Amino acid sequence: MAEPSRPAPPETFEATLVAARLVTPRVRELLFERVDGQPFLHRAGQWVSLVLPVLDEKGRPLRRAYSLSSVPAAGVRFELVVTRVDDGAGSTFLHEVPVGTRLEVKGPQGTFTRDVEAGPSLFVATGTGVAPFRGMVHEALASGRSEPLWVLFGVRSLDDALFADELEALARQHPQFRFLLTLSRPGPGWVGRSGYVQGHVLSLWQELAAFGTPHVYVCGVKKMLLEVREVLKTQGGAQRAQLHLESYD
Repeated sequence: MAEPSRPAPPETFEATLVAARLVTPRVRELLFERVDGQPFLHRAGQWVSLVLPVLDEKGRPLRRAYSLSSVPAAGVRFELVVTRVDDGAGSTFLHEVPVGTRLEVKGPQGTFTRDVEAGPSLFVATGTGVAPFRGMVHEALASGRSEPLWVLFGVRSLDDALFADELEALARQHPQFRFLLTLSRPGPGWVGRSGYVQGHVLSLWQELAAFGTPHVYVCGVKKMLLEVREVLKTQGGAQRAQLHLESYD
C-alpha cells in the first residue's frame, strides 16, 4: 500500500518592500513583491516567515511569522500587517525598514484556511488577528455563495480598528456579510458593542446556527482563543470540527 504523499516544503525566496503605510497608530501595512517575478500563490489564512537582518541573543538572524492580509491572487505581491511591540526587535525593525529593502521570505505556510463551501461562518479576531479573515471574506463573497459570514472584531478603540472601513463597505454591499466591532475602551459617544469578544461570541454563535451548521474561525492572542473555545464548547455545543483556531503569541 502506497504511503500518502507529504506536502511540499514551503518555498524560500527574496522579496522587496515596495510600499508601506501606517493603518493604525501602532500597525504598519507592508507590501512586498517577489524579486524573481514568480507568482506568489497562497490560500487565505496562511502565513509567511521573514528572516530579518537583526541578530538574537545567540547571534542568529531573527525570524518572525506573520499572517498574510492580502487577498489571494496570481500576482507577485503580498501584504502583511505588523503591530509595533514595545521593546520588540522584530516589529521595531519592520516599522522602520525603508521601502526598497530586500528580505528573505519562507512560505506560504499553515493550514488555518477555510473552504468556500464551509457554510455559515463566524470570524472572531482581536488586533492584527483580523488579517487572515480579510482574504477569507473576499474569497467567500466573490464565490457568489449566500450563506452568512460574520466578523466579530475586538480592539481597544476605534483608532485601532484596521480594515474597518473596507469591511463596513463590504457589509453594505453584501446582505449576507456582517461586520461587528466591539471596543474594550470605548470613547465618549460610542454606541456600538463594548467589551471583549468573549462576551459577544455565544449569542452570535447561537443566532448563526439558525442558518445551518456553523463554523467559527478565531485568530488572536492565546488567552482569547481558549476562552472563546471554552464558551462555545460548554455553552454553545460546538464540536471540535466546527472550531478553527490560530494563535499569534
